[in-house]
Amino acid sequence: MPDEIRIFSGNSNRPLANKIASYIHQPISACVVTRFSDNEIFVKIDENIRGMDVFIIQSTNTPSDNLLELLIMIDAARRASARRITAVIPYFGYARADRKDQPRVSIVSKLIANMITTSGADRVILMDLHASQIQGFFDVPSDHLYSARIFNRHFLKAGLDNVVVVCPDVGSIKIARAFATKLNTTLAIIDKRRPQPNQSEVMNIIGDVKNKNVIIRDDMVDTAGTLIKAAEALAQNGAKSIIACCTHGVLSDDAIEKLVKSPITKIYITDTLDQKSKNLPDKFVILSVAELLGEAILRIHAERSVSTLFD
Repeated sequence: MPDEIRIFSGNSNRPLANKIASYIHQPISACVVTRFSDNEIFVKIDENIRGMDVFIIQSTNTPSDNLLELLIMIDAARRASARRITAVIPYFGYARADRKDQPRVSIVSKLIANMITTSGADRVILMDLHASQIQGFFDVPSDHLYSARIFNRHFLKAGLDNVVVVCPDVGSIKIARAFATKLNTTLAIIDKRRPQPNQSEVMNIIGDVKNKNVIIRDDMVDTAGTLIKAAEALAQNGAKSIIACCTHGVLSDDAIEKLVKSPITKIYITDTLDQKSKNLPDKFVILSVAELLGEAILRIHAERSVSTLFD
């Protein structure tokens, strides 16, 4: 590996950053990310990066300190004369605020994209955005990777039979349809209404799920309301078994407890978010995206095509 590449990590997901660094055979470079006594963030890059190709790995999930860390690290790298700065964002927070769908609300996704660009990022790598159009919010090149490669490989090896892939809402049709195509199986759709944020009501199931092994495919699980309502409706309609497959395990509030009590037998998530503090029960299975992100970093550094990773 040429000496001109440098990998840095904030505090949002150190375990994933370590896996990525291991995949590309490059240590995480020295950087101090600490706090002043009043809790303001201080960043100091502890090695020379002049003319280097810099990759900063940091998800922007809550708390907002994670976003601030990313912005300050990018600014520090820019002021240290890095040749190119790529923000590697496994989980892009605030992705649900991607449009003005009611009066007097902010399009926060665009705001954050502007902040990342203004701080000095030359490129961004993203993973399973809640809304694909967000990649267009960035005024620098963006690579939107998909966890489908990881899930497809896992479930094809698992060799499940009599499977139907279920889309929990119309917003996830594209990702669910692609998943069903790869598994060579049928697709069912949950028709639901959302009376207010983080609350959902299942209305109807479009498709045959009776006596089927169901895999619910979605991009994220937060409060798990949508997922659990869908699972309950599927169980009532005769589903043989129910598996959930979600890229980002946000798992806020009492989501873990509710999922344990739900009809779902297994919940597959990725390590885009650090789950070590949540003590996840055995019902959860974590698949790593480190190889996918690591390969993207290597290809970008070598000025090679990344498009083959989008499949």
